[in-house]
Amino acid sequence: MADGFSLFTDRSIVAIRLNGELRDLATEVTDTDTVEPVSIESEDGLNILRHSAAHVLAQAVQRINPETTLGIGPPITDGFYYDFDPAEPFTPEDLKAISAEMQKIVKQGQRFVRRVVTEDEARAELANEPYKLELIGLKGGAAEGGDNENVEVGGAELTIYDNVDPKTGEVCWKDLCRGPHVPSTRVIGNGWALMRSAGAYWRGSEANPMLQRIYGTAWPTKDELRAYQTRLEEAAKRDHRKLGVELDLFSFPDEIGSGLAVFHPKGGIIRHEIENYMRTELLKNGYEVVNSPHITKGSLFETSQHLNWYKDGMFPAMHLDEVKDADGNVTKQGQDYYLKPMNCPFHNLIFRARARSYRELPLRLAEFGTVYRYEKSGTLSGLTRVRGLTQDDAHIYVTDEQVKGEIKKQLEFVFDTLRAYGLNDFYLELSTRDPEKSVGTEAQWADAEQTLREIGEESGLELVADPGGAAFYGPKISVQARDAIGRTWQLSTVQLDFNQPALFELEYAAADGTRKQPVMIHRALLGSVERFFAILLEHYAGAFPVWLSPTQVVGIPVAEQYGPYLDDVIAQLRARGVRAEVDHSDDRMPKKIRTHTKSKIPFQLIAGEEDRAAGAVSFRFRDGTQLNGVPVSEAIERIVGSIESHEQVSTAWTA
Repeated sequence: MADGFSLFTDRSIVAIRLNGELRDLATEVTDTDTVEPVSIESEDGLNILRHSAAHVLAQAVQRINPETTLGIGPPITDGFYYDFDPAEPFTPEDLKAISAEMQKIVKQGQRFVRRVVTEDEARAELANEPYKLELIGLKGGAAEGGDNENVEVGGAELTIYDNVDPKTGEVCWKDLCRGPHVPSTRVIGNGWALMRSAGAYWRGSEANPMLQRIYGTAWPTKDELRAYQTRLEEAAKRDHRKLGVELDLFSFPDEIGSGLAVFHPKGGIIRHEIENYMRTELLKNGYEVVNSPHITKGSLFETSQHLNWYKDGMFPAMHLDEVKDADGNVTKQGQDYYLKPMNCPFHNLIFRARARSYRELPLRLAEFGTVYRYEKSGTLSGLTRVRGLTQDDAHIYVTDEQVKGEIKKQLEFVFDTLRAYGLNDFYLELSTRDPEKSVGTEAQWADAEQTLREIGEESGLELVADPGGAAFYGPKISVQARDAIGRTWQLSTVQLDFNQPALFELEYAAADGTRKQPVMIHRALLGSVERFFAILLEHYAGAFPVWLSPTQVVGIPVAEQYGPYLDDVIAQLRARGVRAEVDHSDDRMPKKIRTHTKSKIPFQLIAGEEDRAAGAVSFRFRDGTQLNGVPVSEAIERIVGSIESHEQVSTAWTA
């Protein structure tokens, strides 16, 4: 009987897909089976490689300290991790020793051998692994445990993988695991590295013990590992938290609280420009601007069902309006108020405030609304994950017949707007229903998902499935944008909602005189201003296009006597709306140039005797290139033109 090894002799094949299921190469197959090779370069192949590396990590840890008990070790984006319960937290020196031990295991070429076991057998073999015993108890309901637990017990059978010495046949180590794995530890090669360690609660719950998590990365070749490490180095240089401090853009004062940012003057200007452009485009595209308060009675979120579905993500209630008499007796019952986590219920109330006609639809309500979400402290990350965020939120009310056309229109609006901010590389993701967390009928969901699928396919962009990723009230299409170093960010979302219009009893007068319920479309273009600010900051590495730069022009006199001349030039620029200033400090000119280059200012205008005599200025650009003797009137027009066109200017113009 054949197996994967005999069918696929190419060493890049690390597993097979047997009748649709991933299996080890050693799996036997019949003539009636459908068998496909899984390359190490494929997404499935990379996950198998990384999961196998996680096993080697765990084996190395237990070789060094056999008393360390094991949690789980799944593959993740670009790598893997494994959770442990050691006597002491891991140190950098520990990671070096573990890496050395891993390398020995890799070179030994241990085989990964799969065994099916009963629950009783698994419990007997893993009697000293309390976390594994807990996972065995999940067997049969593994789907509820999430993907990370599914790597252990998510299959139809309970299995253990033995790491076997290829020379002696001795079992060197074993782990509860669903698999599959690469055939041998040698396949892991030298394209891997341990990255760091951190604390992590067992199964993600603060009620459980704190374990130690070791993160690693694994790639098919050492060259790919090095390329990944280079990308990480570049990402570190672009880290918005680092740049935010260096460029004096924003901060997170301890006095305010975790996840709550303040924007400094330079950051405030960038934020103003981001929002101002967006507001201009909203009005051009038929939106009406509304505004809503930051706090509301809890009954509003009872109606919207956010208190049923989203309460854990909301700040605790504030009990207000209670009145007591002099004896402390309650004479008027109080009410619970909440900081809003969403804007949509408020917009529904605006729609419902008066009678609506089909002639008003589509009705597009837009708001830069600040919302508050009680994110766990461990998940907060600079501006990309905060507790107070401003959404460029919009809710669009349409007839059934308008749905497809309006969503197409919204996607085009999204693409055009993102391109104006300098993001040009997109693909789409379609998030569909999670049967356990959804409202509405299957027919409603099927119809809505099909509509979004057709629109996504007609866009011509890649459409990636996200099964079960929809919000409880309806499916969505999200725009995934790649930044300058190839990282993907979810930005804009367009969601259909057939739930809230019914909950809020929204109606409009149809052309035939009947009352009908509108369809509601949720549209967030930037996601949140804070997160989008961070994405742009990292995308441009702090060197924003001229229109977004806090200071767009700085004048640098060659000597003090040329300061008044540059004052006049800068005054002309400021009269045209350019953010410009003259550096009259006592620093020498070379130091001024270094200072403003480090601040990533797009244009430095330098003037000496020749420039003043000719009524000109000399440009110095971010990369150090120069244009000398440019007439002032021409310089002003070039600068203003670069702002109006949203041009990114880093080097000298060639024409």
